[in-house]
Amino acid sequence: MPPLRCRFVSVITFVLPVALLSWAACATAQQTSAQVLSAEDSDPNRLGWMQGFPPDADRVIGQPDSNYFSFPKMRWTVCHFRELLPTKQVSRGLGAPTPFIYALDDAINDVSFTPIDGSEPMTWQAALNENYTDGVLILHQGQVVYESYSGCLDEASQHGAMSVTKSMTGLLGEILVAEGALDDQALVGDILPELAESAFGNATVKQLLEMTTGLAFSEDYSDPSAEVWAYNAAANPLPKPEGYTGPRTYYEYLATVQPEGEHGQVFGYKTINTDALGWVIARTSGESVASLLSSRIWQRIGAEQDGYFTVDSIGTPFAGGGLSVGLRDLARVGQLVLNEGEMNGERLFPAAAVERIRQGGDRQAFAQAGYRYLPGGSYRGMWWSLHNEHGAFAARGVHGQTIYIDPTAEMVIVRFASHPVAGNAANDPTSLPAYQAVAEYLMDKAQP
Repeated sequence: MPPLRCRFVSVITFVLPVALLSWAACATAQQTSAQVLSAEDSDPNRLGWMQGFPPDADRVIGQPDSNYFSFPKMRWTVCHFRELLPTKQVSRGLGAPTPFIYALDDAINDVSFTPIDGSEPMTWQAALNENYTDGVLILHQGQVVYESYSGCLDEASQHGAMSVTKSMTGLLGEILVAEGALDDQALVGDILPELAESAFGNATVKQLLEMTTGLAFSEDYSDPSAEVWAYNAAANPLPKPEGYTGPRTYYEYLATVQPEGEHGQVFGYKTINTDALGWVIARTSGESVASLLSSRIWQRIGAEQDGYFTVDSIGTPFAGGGLSVGLRDLARVGQLVLNEGEMNGERLFPAAAVERIRQGGDRQAFAQAGYRYLPGGSYRGMWWSLHNEHGAFAARGVHGQTIYIDPTAEMVIVRFASHPVAGNAANDPTSLPAYQAVAEYLMDKAQP
């Protein structure tokens, strides 16, 4: 078999999370026979990335290099996107942060489980290194019972949420639907006349939220003709090369998407659905996704830090993967969702928004996508529903980003990571049973 060739075009500096995935996926495919550094050996502090004044030349990560999301450099990059790209703030406002109540339980480190397809038990603590965890926090009944930082992350820094961003955009969409500001049966083309002639034109908002649209769009990064490359070129905020004639923004690209298949039949995980939803949200609310996330969520949960989105050349937030936030603030969002819209004694949005997410989407449509580690699952509101015995559901992003919510256990787990393999299938065998084991441990401990 000939070696995989990755298409790295000069206009694309692999600066957006959808494009960043391409670098990681490609690098992983090319190095399948090579030894991948362990979490300890690839720690960005140990490797000395960007240390010194100035850093040594071979320790520099930055523009205009296009490989700063290749492993192991990406273990530094995930905490430093705003040093490489233009960004838009998600303001926490001017109020004082709401402190957490801490009831730390070191025994969680020793909770054991058996990985999917495995035969030997593994502890929670061992799984953190196995999955290149940069930070993890566990809430039980609203209290912090576990908190850990590693790699590029500390309690005062922010980390790329990758496709957990989609779930933030989806939550905003579901809030607008629950409040009656947005009709999920409305056609996208009626809300956005600019997309009326595209594949999105006759899709409903509900089909965007569930990613059951029929779109001619491939995110196969090993295919040089895949539509994702044109998408990346359009989204790139940096100057286009001489002679470039393609779309120059998210908006312009979305208008070019062509149909493939019928809407509403099959689940297809395609980032452009979220960017189209972000546009619907902006047109409906009169605020960008970044601004609305700030006004409806970040300024009202007692957040400790601002967040930020990467943006395109006209400042449009990357609704499908551009958010970076602090670990504790992501945990606050998880608790807000677990509480079905209530936080600090205040209702922030109707419970119906979360109820719709928890119900999940069309399981038959989802099953056709073949997610081995999510059997019986579904997707709605841009959240993943496991439909397990605890009714767990999650926000998930490449390289291991997670908000995992277990309503039965009254537990929220948030994790930032920089796994060398992009797809969650690389960490699900150790992550999903670990989450379940901790949930059961906390439930047993809470028994009188």
